[in-house]
Amino acid sequence: MDLTGKLLIAMPGMGDLRFEHSVIFLCSHSAEGAMGLIVNKPAEDVRLSHLLEQLEIKPDEPVKDMTVYFGGPVESARGFVLHSPDYQSNLQSLAVSDEFSMTATLDILEDIATGTGPKRGLMLLGYAGWGPGQLEGEISMNGWLTAEADADLVFDMADAEKWGAALQSLGVDPLSLSASAGHA
Repeated sequence: MDLTGKLLIAMPGMGDLRFEHSVIFLCSHSAEGAMGLIVNKPAEDVRLSHLLEQLEIKPDEPVKDMTVYFGGPVESARGFVLHSPDYQSNLQSLAVSDEFSMTATLDILEDIATGTGPKRGLMLLGYAGWGPGQLEGEISMNGWLTAEADADLVFDMADAEKWGAALQSLGVDPLSLSASAGHA
């Protein structure tokens, strides 16, 4: 099972408040583990302009002040940009799928500041990570649903609507979900 490029949708009753109602884009998934970015939880009181200022990156002109997201609880000071594939870092970008790439090098922020960055993107701090077999175990225990990743949902939809829209993409009504799992 390779879930790279898919969405994880947190089920009610997961038990970990950090992931409650989360939608996670999986950047990688293999026998060694998985790495993903939460795409619907804005970080409180952090904006791209704050990060650029801290990193002493001066924009050529006023930059659209992007929301910065809580990407996950691992390495929360490390930055990632999940973006459209029209941008390729001179250092390193990971092509995840036809609609998504991920860059974790400083040059993407410099390019965003000069207007030469990707057309669509999310700036995230931290990531969600799983060891070998851990994610598969959480899925089998009814912690997550998986869905195809849709660029419009990830990049353009209001954050408060992403969880419900991801569920609806599977034909699941969020109001019908139960916090308890059953086994036949």
